[in-house]
Amino acid sequence: MTHRALVTGGTRGIGEAISIALKEAGCNVAANYAGNDERAKAFTERSGIPAFKFDVSNYQATAEGIDEVRKALGGPIDILVNNAGITRDGTLQRMEPEDWKAVLDTNLGGCYNTAHLLYNDMRNQKFGRIVNIGSLNGQAGQYGQVNYAAAKSGIHGFTKALALEGARHGITVNAVAPGYVDTDMVSAVPEKVLEKIIAQIPVGRLGKAEDIARAVVFLVSEKADFITGSTLSINGGHHMY
Repeated sequence: MTHRALVTGGTRGIGEAISIALKEAGCNVAANYAGNDERAKAFTERSGIPAFKFDVSNYQATAEGIDEVRKALGGPIDILVNNAGITRDGTLQRMEPEDWKAVLDTNLGGCYNTAHLLYNDMRNQKFGRIVNIGSLNGQAGQYGQVNYAAAKSGIHGFTKALALEGARHGITVNAVAPGYVDTDMVSAVPEKVLEKIIAQIPVGRLGKAEDIARAVVFLVSEKADFITGSTLSINGGHHMY
């Protein structure tokens, strides 16, 4: 059976690695993206994976986008990886309401929108895999990221609750919580700050996008059918609990 997978935020960074790894594992994959047409086009040319532009924070836009994905992949989607995320960093006193709302709507609201729209596909097939990409900063907190930390922490609760609903229908729901991974988002951190971060990671390096992708491929496989409601922390030992 060939599974059909949608990876949100799937054309760059961790999402790109996940999309490619799922394709290499035999899935029929589609990647979602929000705005960078040039990067999305280059991704598709490089990987052969189609990219679909829609805003996961907007329910109607997501519904229309998923309809296009179903048509392109030729049927129901049974694997969903919620990876789309943004940052609007700042201390609480400096954070504007729109910065709070944008991050919550995209990072957490996007998980609801996609899962809500795809849940019946999975339930009807009695098979589904949902993997939500959380964060070390959603587990441990981070100065200047009350919006991002709240959204990512919410993802972990969302994962556990939905896992309880999906279990009897053959749907597993898990989360992966990456630590600091060598992507565009992390490379934007000032060099001196990044040096201090790496010094706190016991294995002595940043993560690689492929480290996360390998975990996702395992969690969506049939070998992981007894794993649900779990969060797999992949952070080089940076945060343990």
